[in-house]
Amino acid sequence: MSRAIQPADLGFFSVLMSAGSMGAAGRELGITTPAVSKRLAQMEARLGISLLNRTTRRMSLTVEGELYLEHARRILGDLDDLEEMLGLSRSTPSGPLRVNATLGFGRSHVAPVLSRFSRKYPQVDVKLQLTADPPPLTEDAFDVCIRFGPPPDARVVARQLAGNRRLLCAAPAYLARAGEPRVPADLAHHNIISIRQGDEAYGVLRLARGRADQQESVKVRGNLATNDGGVAVNWALDGHGILLRAEWDIDRYLRSGRLVQVLPQYRTPNADIYAVYPQRHQTTARVRAFVDLLAAALAKGGEGG
Repeated sequence: MSRAIQPADLGFFSVLMSAGSMGAAGRELGITTPAVSKRLAQMEARLGISLLNRTTRRMSLTVEGELYLEHARRILGDLDDLEEMLGLSRSTPSGPLRVNATLGFGRSHVAPVLSRFSRKYPQVDVKLQLTADPPPLTEDAFDVCIRFGPPPDARVVARQLAGNRRLLCAAPAYLARAGEPRVPADLAHHNIISIRQGDEAYGVLRLARGRADQQESVKVRGNLATNDGGVAVNWALDGHGILLRAEWDIDRYLRSGRLVQVLPQYRTPNADIYAVYPQRHQTTARVRAFVDLLAAALAKGGEGG
């Protein structure tokens, strides 16, 4: 009698949920969409439960499906790690590498490094997903997440890749029109361009000055908000207001004079860049090789830095 859970089903279901649709999964697996649907139905029949809620427009996990996917990804990851550890002495990095990064930083810094990584290690199957907000650390959907600021979770490894300051900036034309802030309280009277990402407090800026690191909180407002940092930078360049943005994203505009730093004598909470991955991936060659390459690229600057 065959077991209800078959090893091949774990990989199939993981691919299906990563692809997001039966059509996309079929293209990745090299089979038709009806074949994907049939295989899923056979899985559910063996298990005697439904893994997905399906409509004509979308599919979502059932409670049992969430449990199945969580364990499937963990088991598949453990198998990949075991194969790699058994062959570390005679092989180069290989297997899947699932990377998550934010939209702007992922496009301009992570993607170029992954291009070089793929050329150097062609046996690694790279998948990069860019999102406005970082995924929950409790999910096992990625092998490495590139995040700003250390995660408050001891169950994962957080390796700092590079320092990164957040700076207040604005176009010279805006400051000529609206006046230049002299103290944090002045920000309350300016148009602040907002980036709504993650769980950060919206509408409040925190600044510190001096060695005591005493913070000053200022409630701010503005008529422009977005979840895309690139859009926000363009609005600042167009002279719409003051923006708080990571130094890596605006450095070239500060150097060219298209943006100028506002309240440079004050500090805002930093956004150091970290590679975050499960503890079990510390010995995984493909994860170590990618993180090392990204850290080296950020350290020397230029493309990917």
